[in-house]
Amino acid sequence: MSDTTTVQIGNRTFVLDKDKAEQAIAAKKVINGRDTMFFNILPLKYQWAYDLYKTMKNNHWEPEDVTMQKDVEQWRSDDISDVERWIIKMGIGYFSAAEGIVGDNILHVVREVVTAPELKLVLGRHAHEENIHADSLVYMLSSLGLNPHECEAMFEDIPTIKEKNTFVVSNSRALRRDIDLTETANKQALAKNIFLFGQVMEGTQFYGLFGMILSLYRQNKFPGIGQMFRYTLRDESNHIEVFRNLLMDLIDENPDIWTEDFKQDLRGTMKEGIELEKKFIRDCLPVSAIGLNADEFVQYIDYIADRRLASCGLKPLNDKDLSNPFPWLAEMMDIKKEQNFFEGRVTEYQKASALENVDDDEL
Repeated sequence: MSDTTTVQIGNRTFVLDKDKAEQAIAAKKVINGRDTMFFNILPLKYQWAYDLYKTMKNNHWEPEDVTMQKDVEQWRSDDISDVERWIIKMGIGYFSAAEGIVGDNILHVVREVVTAPELKLVLGRHAHEENIHADSLVYMLSSLGLNPHECEAMFEDIPTIKEKNTFVVSNSRALRRDIDLTETANKQALAKNIFLFGQVMEGTQFYGLFGMILSLYRQNKFPGIGQMFRYTLRDESNHIEVFRNLLMDLIDENPDIWTEDFKQDLRGTMKEGIELEKKFIRDCLPVSAIGLNADEFVQYIDYIADRRLASCGLKPLNDKDLSNPFPWLAEMMDIKKEQNFFEGRVTEYQKASALENVDDDEL
């Protein structure tokens, strides 16, 4: 017998079927779930998605709110070395393409096939933040007076940038078609895409250049650019978690994905991704400068990659635990504290409501 609730309002009677509501939430899935035109996120099944959406929304920022006056003065002065200028150019050149690639994949691959509305909600916010990141790069470029065609040339002509972008774009392009997501091979292809973009690209390949730019920021060089990259990195820590949770729930609902061969495929994907990143690092930092050298960043990438693999239940690439070669970087981007790395007055950018329940010790 169906469990119903009768509501009497004036001379009208409304019958609410509890069983139908329970069937609706049971039909919610990452993929192959209830197909409906109605964007009804209630009742929530994936609470983590809604919680991350709220966090991401409260972290909202706009590039124009960050002053670039000091950056412009430094760029025009003789106090900045050629290597430091090159790092900034590489940052703008690479990320101007990479942020768009991530956002495009979210909208045209992942969000197209997930079926639970709350997952579409958080993915929509994720894509919006990629737009903000791309906008910030335009703001940096125009503020410094850089030639946009030079950045485009870097994207097209520097082999290590081109190789990194081709690595992810080729995977994304292969999924832009109608595929039967009841077949294990196709589900694995989607899972690999989520792992590639969340844990390899945003989660590992972004971190080398982030570290270099933040090292300049730490030395009071390019404070505006550094501030925007800190905001961006805070966003990225949430993006990594969105895609990690999405991957874990996809596997939980579709255990046929999680074969030993597939696990090794993901580990191989991470290995390929970090090898490309190591080559890219040597292009970003061709000579030792700003107190850093490329070898230390190579070790740093290995350290991050193993953390990403372990967080997804995969065996690290290295047999022994690696240490973080940059203790000072831990203050801003420690892997174990990504949600809380944003310290000091930077957190004031959050809306006041988002900070009401945060203890001082957490900032």
